[in-house]
Order: sequence, then structure tokens, then C-alpha cells
Amino acid sequence: MNVKLIANTVFPEKVVAAAAKLCYSESGAMKLMDGMTDEKAESFVEMLGTIGHESPIEHASFTFAIEGVSRSLLAQITRHRLASFSVQSQRYVKLTNFAYITPPEISADPDTLQIYENAIQNSVSAYQKLSEMLEERYYPQFLEKGFSDQEARKKAEKKAIEDARFVLPNASETKMIITMNARELLHFFRLRCCNRAQWEIRALAKAMLAEVYPVSPALFAKAGSACCSGSCPEGKMSCGKAAEIRAEYAEMKKRLQN
Repeated sequence: MNVKLIANTVFPEKVVAAAAKLCYSESGAMKLMDGMTDEKAESFVEMLGTIGHESPIEHASFTFAIEGVSRSLLAQITRHRLASFSVQSQRYVKLTNFAYITPPEISADPDTLQIYENAIQNSVSAYQKLSEMLEERYYPQFLEKGFSDQEARKKAEKKAIEDARFVLPNASETKMIITMNARELLHFFRLRCCNRAQWEIRALAKAMLAEVYPVSPALFAKAGSACCSGSCPEGKMSCGKAAEIRAEYAEMKKRLQN
């Protein structure tokens, strides 16, 4: 997995603080920004966190480049509908160099790993064979429609992989760019940093938090699983390790500040 913060709101804490102050000030936004020091912004953002006034933090956004994650993860993360996604397409990109994600518990045992890799290889072989067969079926059809040899071949390949991709597994590696505002990120962290989250998206959430925290420590001071900013909301489904998780994220943030 490779996660990189590639863009974000300039001076995110100042923008958030100015937006919050604007609601109660006679001054305009530009004047508020001009008088906003780093110290004032940090203090005001921390105060917003204590009173639960989260709408102003929507003005700060963060964009991530993400590689080395599975299509299974994609199905989970796109449930966060306030985020924006651009994802590598299996419809337009032929997977000639097929990459896949292996769960740690499967890779830890030779027998389960062998079954897994056999299943992956069977899927890849079927994908390649279907792509070839369908392309040869579609190619003369496009020639008959008057396309040149090169155009017909290109269109046939594209149409072939549209259907061949149906045999590809959830393990297929994908790449994406994701943008979230700070409020949605905090919500994402509360859910996906939790011990009960699936292992891959939990690893992604931690990596994303590690990217944004140094950029805006005040905005993400309490970021992490839900128990980092209050009691565990999972009830009888709780992992029972809230104290350990709080300590883990506190240590992580301390390390990122150094």
C-alpha cells in the first residue's frame, strides 16, 4: 500500500478559524484572514473541537494518491459519499501486468496461500483467455463498420475487456485519487481506524491520518477511532481495548510531531 497526500487547502487551520469567526463577526472574511496568526488559528480550532462545532472544518480539504489497495477496499471506501473519487478503470485499462492484494492471514500459512494463489491464477488465466476470444469476435465486426485495422483492433480490445473483467477477483489491485474535507476525514477515521474495521481499510485510514496530521495537528488532534475522542460506541461489539487504542494513536501523533 502506498498513500501520499498530494494536495490540501493552504493554511487549513486559518481558513477554518476564519470561517467559524465569520459567523459571529461584523468583519469580512479577508480582514479576518489578514489578522489570523498561526497561534490564534490553532487555539480557535482546538476550541471548535471542544464544543463540537464541526461545520467550519468542511472548508479544509485534502487529496490523497493511493496505490496498492484491492477492489474489495474500493467497495468499502466509496460508501463515504461525501468524498470524491477517481479510480483506475478495469473497463479501459487492460490488466496485462496483473497485481493483487493478499490478506496477511492467508499469506501466513503455506497451505492457505497456495489455495489463494491458485484461485488468483485461474481468474487471471480466464481473464486473458476471454479477452483474446472476445477481441477476435469483435474485431471483424468493427472492420465491417468501416473502421481502419488499427481502430478496429483498439475498439475490439476495449469491448472485450469490458466483459472479461467480470471474472477478476476482489483481490485485484487498484489505484485511486481521493479528496475529502476535514469533517468527512474525521468521520472516516472514527469508523475505519476502529479495531472492528476490516484490516485493509484500517491500514489505509492510519496511513491517511499519518499524512494529514503533520499538516494540520489542531484539526486532527482527536483523530483516530471513535474511542480516541470519547467512549466506544460499539456497545457489546466493542473490542474492549479502548485504552490501548488511545495510547497507540497518542504515540503515533507524538512521533509524527518530532
